[in-house]
Amino acid sequence: MTDEAVPNHQAHILLVDDDERIRSLLQKFLVRNGYLTTAARDAEHARRLLGGLDFDMAILDVMMPGDNGFTLCAEIRETRDMPILLLTAKGETSDRITGLEAGADDYLPKPFEPKELLLRLKAILRRAPAGGGAMPKMLHLGPVRYDLDRGELWQGQSPVRLTATETTLMRIFAATPHEPVSRATLVEKLGRDGELSGERAVDVQITRLRRKLEADPKQPRYLQTVRGEGYMLTPD
Repeated sequence: MTDEAVPNHQAHILLVDDDERIRSLLQKFLVRNGYLTTAARDAEHARRLLGGLDFDMAILDVMMPGDNGFTLCAEIRETRDMPILLLTAKGETSDRITGLEAGADDYLPKPFEPKELLLRLKAILRRAPAGGGAMPKMLHLGPVRYDLDRGELWQGQSPVRLTATETTLMRIFAATPHEPVSRATLVEKLGRDGELSGERAVDVQITRLRRKLEADPKQPRYLQTVRGEGYMLTPD
C-alpha cells in the first residue's frame, strides 16, 4: 500500500466492517494516510460510537450480521448529513441502486485496491459542504467532556488539568472508544514517548486519570477494566 500525502484537515472516519482482519487493515491504512479512523465491528457498535462522537464520513460494509450496511446507512441519513461510502462483495446494479436509495454517496465493490478507496474517499470529502468537518468533536463522559481536536478535558466551563501522560492516555483511548486497549499496548505507546514503562506504572496512571473522569473512581463507569484484555473508554 502506497501512502498518500496527509490531508490538510484530518477528517474523522467511521469504519464499520464485521471482518476483523479487513477492518484492522483498512483502519491502519487510513490512519497512515492521515485520517483519524474509529472502527466498529457491527451496526450496534457503530450506533454507540455515533452517540458519542462526531464523524466527517462513514465507510460501511453492507454484508454484516444483524442490521446490514443498507439499514445502517438509511438510519444514519435520517439524522446526519455526513458522506457515506458502502463496501460490499455484491456488485450487481440492483444492489448499487439499493445503496444509493438508502442515502449512500458512493459504492465500492469488493475486492478493491486500497488506493481506489483512498481516491474515492478524497473525492467524496471534497464534495462535502465546506466547514462540515470543522465542528468540535467531543466525547461525553457524564458531566465531563473530552475535546478530541484539542486534547482537552472539561467539566462544565472549567478545564480539567491533565498531565502529559494523562493527555497521551486520553488520546489513545479516544481513538478507539468502546474497544479494549491492552496493558502491553499502553506500555509500548507510553514507553515509546519516554513517559513510563511497565504495566504497574500504567495501572497507577489509570487510577490517577479515573479520579478526573469518574464520580466514583473505585467503581469506574467511563474508564473500565476489561478482565484479561486491559482498559476501555466507554463514553455516553
